[in-house]
Amino acid sequence: MISVRLDTSDINDWDSFHLKCKEVFGFPDFYGMNMDAWIDCLTYVREGDGMSRFHLAENEMLDIEVTDLIKFKSRVPEIFDALVECSAFVNSRYQKPVLALVFTEPD
Repeated sequence: MISVRLDTSDINDWDSFHLKCKEVFGFPDFYGMNMDAWIDCLTYVREGDGMSRFHLAENEMLDIEVTDLIKFKSRVPEIFDALVECSAFVNSRYQKPVLALVFTEPD
């Protein structure tokens, strides 16, 4: 299992979400800054094709720790919903899921 932390504290709009994802997931410079491009980049995490900094083994998963869930969901509900829906869409392309969203709250 590989884990990555998506700190949502400074995500306030689509631009900040995509900039944060580009940084955290290591998306390429030509990343399209939209959810179709997000799906495309994370669909190939088992291919090692340079679309992200991750290259998962056959049965490995990428755990995405989404921080400060309540504030994030309240602040930008449409982005939260898109994150959940698009993660599920990426998983639907595989026989076994590749992405797991792990929601956390501050201590």
